[in-house]
Amino acid sequence: MDSADLGLLVLRLVIGLVFAAHGAQKAFGWWGGPGWAGWTGALRHMGIRPAPLWALVSIAAELVGGLLLALGFLTPLAAAALIGQSLVIIFAVHWAKGFWNANGGWEFPIALAAGAVAIAATGPGAISIDAALGLALAEPVRLALAALALLGGLVALAIPRLAPPAPEAAPGG
Repeated sequence: MDSADLGLLVLRLVIGLVFAAHGAQKAFGWWGGPGWAGWTGALRHMGIRPAPLWALVSIAAELVGGLLLALGFLTPLAAAALIGQSLVIIFAVHWAKGFWNANGGWEFPIALAAGAVAIAATGPGAISIDAALGLALAEPVRLALAALALLGGLVALAIPRLAPPAPEAAPGG
């Protein structure tokens, strides 16, 4: 083990577990999060439709992708999911609020995204499940996955707003 592998382990653990914690907030309401119903309602309020589908996608990206990244298992796919999710988070929620996190801006999400991009570009390092299993992708393939993640994030930003709004349930019904 060298210092680069130790650095990648620390980066994977921090970035992955922060994303996973945010996913758990959305899924289960842990640590003051909205839970499934609250998160689905928030997406509906943002005009993202169908809200249940995109709630599931965003939770899976953060919770599952974050845990996989932390473990260094299927790392290129985990990093790609988190890069795509980051793009959506930054532009759908935080961009209009400016840079600073104190104002709800994109300072924090861009730092998480940069960590995911760094891991996508370098690989998980020797202290990972991928390395233990001999799972490795060539650099061009890792970079192509990161580029596809960016494209996927752009699609995820556009498509949910194209769907017609779901009819509201009648009161008492």
